[in-house]
Amino acid sequence: MDTNRSGVVVRRGRPAGPRTIGLVCAVAAAGALLSGCGSSGNDTGSPQKSGAPSGAVPATAPASPTGSLSADQAQRKALVPKAKVDYGQALKAAVAAVPSSEAIAAELKGTPASPYWDTAVATTDGAAYAVRVDAVSGKAEQPRPQSDDPEDKQQLAARLTTATVTAQQAAQTATEKTKGTVTTIELGDADHGNNNDSVAWTVGVVTTDDWYETTYEIDAVNRKVLWMNIDQD
Repeated sequence: MDTNRSGVVVRRGRPAGPRTIGLVCAVAAAGALLSGCGSSGNDTGSPQKSGAPSGAVPATAPASPTGSLSADQAQRKALVPKAKVDYGQALKAAVAAVPSSEAIAAELKGTPASPYWDTAVATTDGAAYAVRVDAVSGKAEQPRPQSDDPEDKQQLAARLTTATVTAQQAAQTATEKTKGTVTTIELGDADHGNNNDSVAWTVGVVTTDDWYETTYEIDAVNRKVLWMNIDQD
């Protein structure tokens, strides 16, 4: 673990597991693995919230090794190009499927023959819904209500109230630093250890020249990059 000149913690190796699309199974956080397709400039369908842009942070993934790809690289290479619908379009479809909701997570899953987005949205009272979106057609399936636990809902409602940065804005911040395809997006508690009440977006970006994934944690209030991880596997 290192700290670059901008004060951002740089981690190398396999990133920590997703904190939230366990929310798609349990709602305490909001989650991810391989999310996405292409440009971060797509409208997620959520109301735009303000957030100060962060400064430039050098974040270039290591050069791709010569020879065979690792299993993770090969999986990304096989799956990511098959998704014709990107993370923003998937979240827009999910938000449209649940009235008065906001996007909180998206993850690209499935196989090259049948890719799909596992997304999560929530209403202001903390009620969360999982919505599967076809990554080729963009069609959203019936939303699936998640945890009814009052504490889970209260936690999620608090995150939504605190966050002033949208999924789209967080993805834009990440792709300004690492050019590539957004492969993961989730809203959850910040993992930098300075403030237990902090809320952050975790965004994964795959670079298609080497199929590495760089993960960023971005403050959901000011868009500051809190840490980054370069997955060299």
